[in-house]
Amino acid sequence: MSELQLKYGCNPNQSDARVYTDGALPFEVLNGRAGYINLLDALNSWQLVRELREAAGLPAAASFKHVSPAGAAVGEPLDGVLKRMYFVEGMELSPLACAYARARGADRMSSYGDWAACSDTVDVPTAKILARENSDGIIAPGYEPEALAILKSNRKGAYCVIRIDQGYVPAETELRTLYGVTFEQRRNDCKIDRSLLQNIVSANKTLPDTAARDLIVALTALKYTQSNSVAYAFGGQAIGIGAGQQSRIHCTRLAGSKADFWFLRRHPAILELEFLDSVQHNYEKDNLIDQLLQDDAEDFFAADASWSNLVAKKPHILSKAAKAAWIAKQDGVSMGSDAHIPFDDNIERARRSGVRYVAETGGSIRDGAVTAACDKYGMVLALTGLRLFYH
Repeated sequence: MSELQLKYGCNPNQSDARVYTDGALPFEVLNGRAGYINLLDALNSWQLVRELREAAGLPAAASFKHVSPAGAAVGEPLDGVLKRMYFVEGMELSPLACAYARARGADRMSSYGDWAACSDTVDVPTAKILARENSDGIIAPGYEPEALAILKSNRKGAYCVIRIDQGYVPAETELRTLYGVTFEQRRNDCKIDRSLLQNIVSANKTLPDTAARDLIVALTALKYTQSNSVAYAFGGQAIGIGAGQQSRIHCTRLAGSKADFWFLRRHPAILELEFLDSVQHNYEKDNLIDQLLQDDAEDFFAADASWSNLVAKKPHILSKAAKAAWIAKQDGVSMGSDAHIPFDDNIERARRSGVRYVAETGGSIRDGAVTAACDKYGMVLALTGLRLFYH
């Protein structure tokens, strides 16, 4: 039997925590000390990026927090706007570095203190991005020597670095113990690929390759997101994930609000912020941008002058109407749902965030109403027949 002693369980009072297997553990801790939640994030995020890499044929990365992805992406190149949004201007960007910058950039507030996962050997450009962010650890199949040295120096040497056995295949049956009771089920080894998108029931049946890629990104992310969940994707990355909600519409609203926030970060008023050279941490920039885009921004900036420690001049505050007009320009977004969409209010909300392509399980008695709502806006609706609940 192989085992690894952990810092503690879910909370510090839950001591004597460990993980173990009958055979060899499929991973090795190269630096730092893993905690219980760290390993839950690591093993879930590794599955996500491994499967996304296989489905998309591109390097993949994820940013995980509390056993759900804050972001997931493939390594599509970044344009100038995205480089500014993700604070990577002037940096060398490999495909894997682009994937992580995208994954981290989906919801930068939620990604603070994230667990990172990479599908490929971590290179120096990716390690340099991670070194600039507040992150707890990373899992990947390997590390270039210089990249490993960079990561080991992160968090004053305490950054957790895990190497996963890329060839490891878990048992078909998985077990879980809760309140002294053992649960057993077949591991969810379903494949997410374009074949799931063949059953298009909407009048518009044109599904571009880029939209299919984005739906695969969304559905793969949802496979490892606490249910109920909905994900919006655009440009090869998630731009908003609504996780762990008790109703479908709340998932859709939450994911949509995050997608709207991602799109607002592209507004010239945000991109043109002149941060002072003394601002050393990206999270300081994120916090200012977050407050700047809140509905009470005018009152906040009138009462709090802390912005003067971050930017050269007072930021331009967007009105509610200006933000709505900017968001209305967004189009071509893909949305995945981990189960059937029960009511057409989800489609109405999704369309407000530029959703044009939808993939969901289907099988609801209201499938007809949902399809009609999609047809009203010329949207494409694919029924996958595959539920992706995760608990």
